[in-house]
Amino acid sequence: MASRHFYFQLILRVLLILGTSLALAFGVAWEKYTLAGFLGLLLGLQVHALIVFVNSTNRKLAYFFDAIRNEDFTLRFPEQVSIKSFKELNSSLNRVNGLIQEVHLQMQLRERYYQEILKQASIGIMTYNERGHILFANPTLERLLDHSPLNHIKQLVQVDEKLYRVFEDFKPFERKMFQLANEREQVQLALKSTALTLDGRSLLLVVVQDIHRELDEKETESWIRLIRVLTHEIMNTITPIASISDSIIRYYKNNGKIVPLKELGEEQIANTLKGLEVIKEQGGDLMDFVQSYRSLLHVPEPDRTLVRGRELLEKIRVLMSAKLPPKLDFGVVCDPEGLEFFLDEKQIVQVLINLTRNALQAVSGMEDGRVRILAGLEENGTKYIEVMDNGPGVPPEQMEEIFVPFFTTKSEGSGIGLSLSKRVMQLHGGSIQLRSFPGRETVFRLSFA
Repeated sequence: MASRHFYFQLILRVLLILGTSLALAFGVAWEKYTLAGFLGLLLGLQVHALIVFVNSTNRKLAYFFDAIRNEDFTLRFPEQVSIKSFKELNSSLNRVNGLIQEVHLQMQLRERYYQEILKQASIGIMTYNERGHILFANPTLERLLDHSPLNHIKQLVQVDEKLYRVFEDFKPFERKMFQLANEREQVQLALKSTALTLDGRSLLLVVVQDIHRELDEKETESWIRLIRVLTHEIMNTITPIASISDSIIRYYKNNGKIVPLKELGEEQIANTLKGLEVIKEQGGDLMDFVQSYRSLLHVPEPDRTLVRGRELLEKIRVLMSAKLPPKLDFGVVCDPEGLEFFLDEKQIVQVLINLTRNALQAVSGMEDGRVRILAGLEENGTKYIEVMDNGPGVPPEQMEEIFVPFFTTKSEGSGIGLSLSKRVMQLHGGSIQLRSFPGRETVFRLSFA
């Protein structure tokens, strides 16, 4: 019945439009302009009514998409209709509506799941837009900053004005350290930012971590390693002195009494002189050891200037050229060519010489020995210099010890070079890292802030 009603209405409207058009044509032909004007208006209204009638399907689709946009999944279209095309359309729309509703529910569950993970995370997480409005801040962050709720970064002024300045000036992919003092304790915070884009909006995700405990553990661990090395070096020097001194004392003392001069022989005197020479030599070694420690503690502040990377690497190549084995593959690369560094040239040259000398020693005796010095620029703007070799590398068990003062695996050397290099890089606001794959590649990287 509905189908016949629909087609009847459609045919009737078309016939009326046709009849009105014919009447309009006759009115114009008979010069009945008033009647023709009326018929023209009537024709326009009939065409409009037909378009509205036929476009009922479009309105149905519009209602459907409006409901989806407003997250209203209660809209249902009747499927018990006589018009087959309408029945199929309504059935398809209801099926699509159900699928979208299911996907929407899954996304909501997943969002709740991720939010719960972020709430339980042991690190602070914050997301805010270019205007400083905080879109998300987990409970860990509010606990670290001792402020809740957080809606805008200007609220950080109440925590610490300097902390607010840090967040205000934060750039994507930056890392910063901040020491926050409150009524209970001092908290050492490590902050790292990441750029995000959500719904066309630029956001900044900042991860905040309390590293005070980790720093304490690292500091204690560093002291233990340093004390172990110091104890080893000092005992190696003191033990011979104590042993030789005891032997000399026995030459001149017997049963607690001083041996008379007339009872001393030439051999005893000669052995005494040899022992004193050994004591003097060991004492000199101990003085050199202490002097090395003093040099580590008294590195001067860098006198920085702009230095072209290519010229810096060429200087190292020239300085080390006299020490290169005949078959060694040695080269320097600076990319980009015009790369510049803001550094103390004398200090960094000494660091690079030390690292290059170590690399040359590592590949000495190898037929396919290779050493490279590379200067480059990372995507985040960090400048770096790498000293690379294909020597035997550093065993994993020594990776943590390699920068400890006086630690060395060589028969010669004080073990102060890498520690001094690390101190120089710290004063430059940078760092030195080691990456080693034994037997394949060993890389020391100097990273400049």
